[in-house]
Amino acid sequence: MSERADTIDPWWKRWFINPVLKQLTQGISAEKLAWTVAIGCALGIFPIMGTTSLVCFLAAAALGLNQPAIQVVCHALWPAHLALILPFIKLGQWIHGAPAITASIPTLLKEFFASPWQFTQDYWLAAWHGIVAWLLVALPLILLTRLIMLPLLRAAALRIERRREASA
Repeated sequence: MSERADTIDPWWKRWFINPVLKQLTQGISAEKLAWTVAIGCALGIFPIMGTTSLVCFLAAAALGLNQPAIQVVCHALWPAHLALILPFIKLGQWIHGAPAITASIPTLLKEFFASPWQFTQDYWLAAWHGIVAWLLVALPLILLTRLIMLPLLRAAALRIERRREASA
């Protein structure tokens, strides 16, 4: 293995860990960054396709969170977002006692791209059911994620500060 290959970060570190750690070196507190990551995790799985970036943008603007960091978290969760849309809808339908939709994600995508307006008319109630289920999951997810992230980010911030002091 060449020396150059040893210095290349894995994709997950380059696209997720490094941008988050960079925020700690640019003055954002570990507490604010923990809230940003936690809220980004919850909003990144919002069960309406094509809305997560906008929802994260609006939440970050309203709550004074870091825009780049929340978008990194949101975009890192796109596989989970896609995988959770139908489970959220089905959970919401179960909560409301509504009949379950039988369509798969590929079928839903095909219908959406064929006629977005008709798709909206056909599936708005299913979307609402998904949002209700997501709301039940989102708050505990935010609190749990913040609980996990805060000590990790505080430790990272402390290591960064120690390196700064050592190099000064």
